[in-house]
Amino acid sequence: MRLKFIEPLMPTLVEKPPEGEGWTHEVKFDGYRSQMAIDEDGTRIYTRNGHDWTAKYGDLVREAKRLGAESAIVDGEIVVLNDKGLSDFTALRRAITRRQHDLYFVAFDLLHLNGRDLRERPVHHRYARAVTELYAENT
Repeated sequence: MRLKFIEPLMPTLVEKPPEGEGWTHEVKFDGYRSQMAIDEDGTRIYTRNGHDWTAKYGDLVREAKRLGAESAIVDGEIVVLNDKGLSDFTALRRAITRRQHDLYFVAFDLLHLNGRDLRERPVHHRYARAVTELYAENT
């Protein structure tokens, strides 16, 4: 079954994080919000608006094979890190055409895995599943 793009939930940037329990906080990266779809047809990478940019990210597409998933939809951000480990948007734009090996796909969420739609599961369950099923076998 060919997986389709899922419109991502967009975070809200705030001056001060909310207080109390029950909140999940993510780092604000300076990159391209993207979605990686892996299925029997291969790997595709979409922009946050659903445009297919797979051809721009050949190295990331090849690396996705190492995840070992039969099918998956992973929401994340494509970034390039500078010498201080911070995302660098200017370097990202250059890397897409000249230095693809500098690109990183930072995963935020696992929306689908091996035939199962995970969006109804709590986010901490999806994170745990991503670590145990995708990354544990490849480390």
